[in-house]
Amino acid sequence: MNRFALRDRTDGLDARTQHEDIVRILATQEFPWDITQALSFALFRTYAVPSIGILLHETGEFTERTQKRYDDTVLILDAILEHGIASPTGHSAFRRMNQMHGAYDISNEDMRYVLSTFVVTPVRWVGEFGWRPFTPHEAEAWTHYYRAVGRHMGIRDIPETHADFVALMDGYEAKHFAFDARSQAVADSTLELLTTFPPSHLAPKKLVKLFARTLMEDALLDAFHYARPSALTRKVFRTALKLRGKFVRYALPPREVPRFGRENSSVRTYPKGHVVEQLGTFPKTCPVHHHRPATASEEEGHAPRAQGTGGS
Repeated sequence: MNRFALRDRTDGLDARTQHEDIVRILATQEFPWDITQALSFALFRTYAVPSIGILLHETGEFTERTQKRYDDTVLILDAILEHGIASPTGHSAFRRMNQMHGAYDISNEDMRYVLSTFVVTPVRWVGEFGWRPFTPHEAEAWTHYYRAVGRHMGIRDIPETHADFVALMDGYEAKHFAFDARSQAVADSTLELLTTFPPSHLAPKKLVKLFARTLMEDALLDAFHYARPSALTRKVFRTALKLRGKFVRYALPPREVPRFGRENSSVRTYPKGHVVEQLGTFPKTCPVHHHRPATASEEEGHAPRAQGTGGS
């Protein structure tokens, strides 16, 4: 295959009506490693908002069962991507996600912010470290895809364009990033998990954590009270990632077979397979009861977002 064959394929699809096909190509063939890394680091951003980080700490899922919580997140989103938003499996994945979120009093603003990290962070990562950046057409499709995901999650006032998402994410972080020991504990647990992922598990943990910190902006580091790496250290590690991008560009052919999240070696909780309906947590009672508008799935008659069940 021509190195730009997949780009040519995505550019030949409609960003509004075929955004799922475009995102599937980008995430499973064109940039599978880069997008996985970008979304992993997007998690850290959300922890730095205390209202999010504290809630995650209180559930215990990201500190006591970090690997499972990571895997459940990957697999639920992976099911939607692989099978389609409107598919029965997609609806089951949304149902599970909405049941878990619906058990807690999460503000629409926080939900919308988390959605923005999924829109913005991969595009930025690929632009800096990928073998090529997203085309404007691909960025538009990426945005439409996550707008659809957000609607099925019942999120209100979703930004219209990629630029709107960028403004939302950057503005929200400037206003809300702050230190809290509980948020820091969640970040510490996630950093520890990253040291176990192949091939990082072969390197000293201290080095892996330093590498991770070089990929965090100063505002994010400050929110966790993490030491800022030196300018030289940042340059060395970031240059290594950029060289990897060049290696991919000139030495590796396009991936012809999609690689979905369930196939990643970092996903380890379910070695014998999994059932979407059984992913996540199932507390017996709902700690918070609240009202919210119907999700897009409910309006279509599918995947209700339960109140009084589920967990984050």
